[in-house]
Parts: sequence; C-alpha cells; structure tokens
Amino acid sequence: MAIAAGVMLAGPPVAGFNLWLNDLVERQAQAELEHSARRSMTLAEGRIARTIATLDALAGRGIDTCRAQNIDALRQATFATTPVKEMSIISADGRSLCSDVGVGATEPRKVISSERVAADSEVLLEVVRMGERPELWVRLRRPGTGAANGLAAMIPSELFIARVSSRGGPLTTHTRMTTRGGALIGEAGTPPAAAEADGHMAGTRESGKYGLNVSISLPRESVVLSQGDLRALGTVASGLLAILILALSLLMPKRARDNPVAELERALKAGEFIPYYQPIVDIRSGRLRGAEVLIRWKKADGTIVPPASFIPLAESSGLILDMTRELMLRVCQEAGPQIGRRPHFKIAFNLTARHFGNEDIVEDVRRIFNKSQIRLSQVVLEVTERQPLENLTETRRVVAALQGLGVRVAIDDVGTGHSGLSYMLKLGVDIIKIDKMFIDALGTDRNSNTIIETLIDLAQNMRMEIIAEGVESFEQVIHLRELGVRAAQGYVFAPPLPGAAFLQLVEATDPLRAAGESVPEGAAETASPASVNAA
Repeated sequence: MAIAAGVMLAGPPVAGFNLWLNDLVERQAQAELEHSARRSMTLAEGRIARTIATLDALAGRGIDTCRAQNIDALRQATFATTPVKEMSIISADGRSLCSDVGVGATEPRKVISSERVAADSEVLLEVVRMGERPELWVRLRRPGTGAANGLAAMIPSELFIARVSSRGGPLTTHTRMTTRGGALIGEAGTPPAAAEADGHMAGTRESGKYGLNVSISLPRESVVLSQGDLRALGTVASGLLAILILALSLLMPKRARDNPVAELERALKAGEFIPYYQPIVDIRSGRLRGAEVLIRWKKADGTIVPPASFIPLAESSGLILDMTRELMLRVCQEAGPQIGRRPHFKIAFNLTARHFGNEDIVEDVRRIFNKSQIRLSQVVLEVTERQPLENLTETRRVVAALQGLGVRVAIDDVGTGHSGLSYMLKLGVDIIKIDKMFIDALGTDRNSNTIIETLIDLAQNMRMEIIAEGVESFEQVIHLRELGVRAAQGYVFAPPLPGAAFLQLVEATDPLRAAGESVPEGAAETASPASVNAA
C-alpha cells in the first residue's frame, strides 16, 4: 500500500514536469530555427545589395561594350566584390557577349526563372544553369538603356545558404531558399519526405527588399536528440521526485539532495576540470600566435560538461578562484615545455570580476609561472566585459600590478557589456577582443562595420592590440584584414581543442629545429590560414 501510494503521489508532478520540459525543448528549437532563418536571409540580402551596388557603379562609368579596358574593369569589379564569381556584358536578349575572363569565354546559360528584385528596380534576379552542370547560379542582370548592352553578375547559389549552424557546428537542418515567384535558388541538408512533413518544425523568413523566401526545418524527433541534456535532466528530476515521495510513504528517513557546490568541490579535488585550447592565428601570415584557455569539466565517466553549466555557480560560490589556479597549473604541466620554447607564443586565461577584488591573483600568477617554463611575458589575462567591475580604482591597481610582472591584460567581449570605452580608458589594458556578435554582421550590417572601425582606430591610437573572436568564414577573415585587424580566433581555424590535439597542432605549424632552440623569427611566416586549419 505504501509503494502504491508513493507511485500515485509522484505520478501527477512527474507528468506535469515532463509536459513542461517537452514544451520548453520545442520552444527552444523553434527559436533556434527562426534565428537561423533570419541569419540566412541577412546573408543573402547583404550579398545581393553589394552586387547591385557594383553593377550600378559599372553602369555609371559607361561599361557596356567588350573593349579591353571594359573587360579589365569587369575583372577588377569581380575581384573586389566578394560573392561575385563572374561579371559579364549582356545583350538586350540576355546573351553573354563577354566576361571578366575575356571575349567569347562564357558557357551557355539556361535561364530557369527571371523576375525583378523589387517593383521599383530594373535589376533582374535570374536563376540560371551553366552548360550541362547541375549546379544553380543566381544572375543579377542590369539591362542597358535603350539599345545599349547591360551588365550581369554571377553568384553560386550555395553562397546564399549557410553551411554551418548559428553556433558554429555542422548543419543538421534542411534549408531551402526560393525567389518571390517560387523558383528554387538553393538548398542544403536532407529534405523531409512528403509523408513526414507533419513531423517537422520550421522557421521561415521573407525578404522585404528582394522577395526571397527561406525555410529551415528539422524533424521533431531530432529535437529530442539535440536537447539530450534537458531530457536527461527531466529523467533524473522525475526519478528523484518519485524516490523521495516513495521514501516518505515508507516512512524512511529523507535523503538529502546532493549539494551542487559540494559536487564542484569534489570535482575540483579530483582534478576533473581540464583545459581546452582555442588557437589564435595571425590572419596576415597564417602563423599560430597563441591560444585562449577554456575550462571543461571531464567527469569520471568521460562526459564533457560545457562551462555554461557550472561557471555561474563557480563564480557565485567563489570556487572560480580555485578553478583558475588549478587551470593555470594544469596548463603549465601539460603544455609548459612546448609553449616555453616558443617565446612569441601567448597563452590567455579568463578572469572574472571576483579576481580583481584584491591582489591575490597577482601573487597566484607570480608563484605559478615563476616555477613554470612559460614566461610571464607570454601570459595574457582576459577580463570579460559582460560582468560589471564594482571598484574600478581597485581593479586598475590590480591590472597595473599584473602588468608590472610582464603579464598582458585584455578586455573580452568588447561592445556587448558594461562601459566598454570606460574600461579601455581607465584600466589601461593592452588588448581588446571584439565580440562574435559584431563579427557575424560583417559585410551585412553597416553599423557593425562602423563600430569595428571605431574600435580599431581607438585601439591603434591607444597602442592596443586587437583580436577578433568567433570568426567562422574566410569572407570574415578577408573583411577583418581589410579593416586592419591582425589576430583572430574561431571555428574557421579550429574549435577549442583538448591538450593532446592542440600540442600536435603547435608542433605541426611551428616546429622547432632542436630541443631548446626555437625557429628564427619569420621562419613560420610561410604558413597560411588554410594550412593551420588543415593541420
């Protein structure tokens, strides 16, 4: 009777909790799909806008014939406009007369659909196929005035579809983009079968400028798999509740629930917090400049817990101070010899506002790295802008003491949090790190370009170094190089790597001639971003 009573009492709360959790999982997945759809449409609109501006500029210069100087102008425009792969002169009936490659060098085009990009625009957006190849292309055609020839720009349709998720991982959804009239521009992923359409969730977006439509969908069952942590939480919570009520029904002593802070303390003593390394690359030379150390919780069963699951509790409980010391010691033990033999290499650690309450961090850094092969001049300490620093005067004193050791100090997530310019001016830091939010909008959001340019000018005037975070494409690398940024990190180069994989990357991209002898300055300059990524 006691067991039956326990099950009956536990049933309704468990069922209600699971219903709430199911709804939460689906709402999170739907929000992610809508975000991905907005991201894809922003990408497409930005590329069309840049291409139309280039066509208008060429038309304004009177480029409408296949003379040598006009072909040279087409070639320069193709090189300068990132998404465009071919510029051509088009006759009134739509034939390609010549391209940036030369006269008579274009493949036959089969126009699948043709419509105006907007009601008030003369520019046509056409979906075409070149020769017998199956790939689709988008052709933006600007007709000439009267009997004059027009201009056209060719863009691969695959550039209109994002190939990675908004979090930087592999694409797990089906993405489909069409014109206003319904013509297919491109798609990625596996489309759902007609019989399975009802079992899919979708996020959609329509372009108010150009009439494009994008739909991003995924099976509902995959949402369960992708949200495994939440499902596991629901199962564990339901089980604990059932056990608790059953124990009460049997008049057994109530078992105290695990204290999450005590679990963090146990994991810290067991050495379960380990470093992962995200490479920082010189985007002009391709040389590996250093790495940012990120903490991960590797449990005894091999499960890796991301920092978002435990860092807030570690900060509020004060354990973040012990974690930081442990992380520095682990890096010195694991990677100290390889980093120490490369004086140009910098290794960065994240600090929180709590670290700057007194000068304990100064003594910790001095003690740890004086016994390590890593020089103090190779250490970078990053303070995030997402958390407010309550006492700027005390923080400035701690920053100065760290700099007195030879350590460099950086502000992380610049532009997203509290008083970024005030921090830069008052704290006297050495490095600023531009947040991924602005990098994502490069080339598509004029305000982001302006903010980045302003930060670069300010940093250069204050003799600060700049590092771009969250770089996910080589187009972003090109934009950053043009804006004067030299160092960057992100998935386009490498994700955060465990120690063994990271040290293999270091040895492959920056080998030493002999033990204790580093490669002369500039010897590794021949590496390229592509070679670092491949390694």
